[in-house]
Amino acid sequence: MHRCLELARLGAGHVAPNPMVGAVLVFEDRIIGEGYHRQYGKAHAEVNCIDSVSEADRDLISRSTIYVSLEPCAHHGKTPPCADLLIAKNIPRVVVGCRDPFPKVDGKGIEKLKAAGIEVTLGVLEKECIDLNRRFFTFHTRHRPYIVLKWAQSANGYIARPGERTPISNEYTNRLVHKWRSEEASILVGPRTALIDNPALTARGWTGPDPIRLVIDKDLQLPAGLQLFDRKVKTIVFNTLKHEEENNLLYYQVAEDSSLVNQLITALHRLKIDSVLVEGGARLLQSFIDEGVWDEARVITNNDLVIPAGLPAPRLQNANPISHESLLSDTIRYYHHD
Repeated sequence: MHRCLELARLGAGHVAPNPMVGAVLVFEDRIIGEGYHRQYGKAHAEVNCIDSVSEADRDLISRSTIYVSLEPCAHHGKTPPCADLLIAKNIPRVVVGCRDPFPKVDGKGIEKLKAAGIEVTLGVLEKECIDLNRRFFTFHTRHRPYIVLKWAQSANGYIARPGERTPISNEYTNRLVHKWRSEEASILVGPRTALIDNPALTARGWTGPDPIRLVIDKDLQLPAGLQLFDRKVKTIVFNTLKHEEENNLLYYQVAEDSSLVNQLITALHRLKIDSVLVEGGARLLQSFIDEGVWDEARVITNNDLVIPAGLPAPRLQNANPISHESLLSDTIRYYHHD
């Protein structure tokens, strides 16, 4: 199962809104096949695992045990049910990391396997399997995207000089941030960040997919020439004036007099966007913190940079420190929401 998890992680950033899944086929303590879900809409882990078995070992499939980090699906989606494939291949034993919370699966795959006479073991490294797909589980059990807050601050706790773009983190940390972007379904900024920083919000510094770009522009006053509006990456503009879509740009209308945070997470769930990296600015980040709607926070501190006066960094509440690491001048602290 540890190997299943290693394989599953290789799909990070490529399979959402589907979960990351790994599968390993074992005959008498020898791995004869392994695979993982590589791309959304393409073959699932179990299919790739069985397809990887060499011709010399194919007669062993019906005498082997398959380990899979998530319950095999039991419904027709973009691909046929994996439970049916395991039954068709006469695999006698299936070891499952954790149950799938998606309503069209949620125990049905396990039931189908058992009804076919297959021995099923459930809950091996269950906590680790759930944690791997915490975005998927949050989306389907809490009906909202998984929310990661991120900001960079000076040694004395400021995130910017007043009214100007203020680079804070170093080039190595910036590369790591681009990796983070490639692992999330979307990335969100407020209007001042979009205007002052003019960010591209892509994962260009890392090999991986670009997240969907999200920006708040209630009155549609941001200049059309900003990088966010270059239409190279799908971009959603949350506003109070119109709801329409044109050439990779979606204007999503929200109400003026309701909680913006709650409207955003409701909209993202409706759009099947299962995770969001909130990059700023301070007011937007603090809104998520104050509403208590966040799952992780990643705070970068440049220990060599002091800003005499500026915009104070957000103030985390109910945060549980998990770990930290250093990249030259920068310290990165990771938190989970209590």
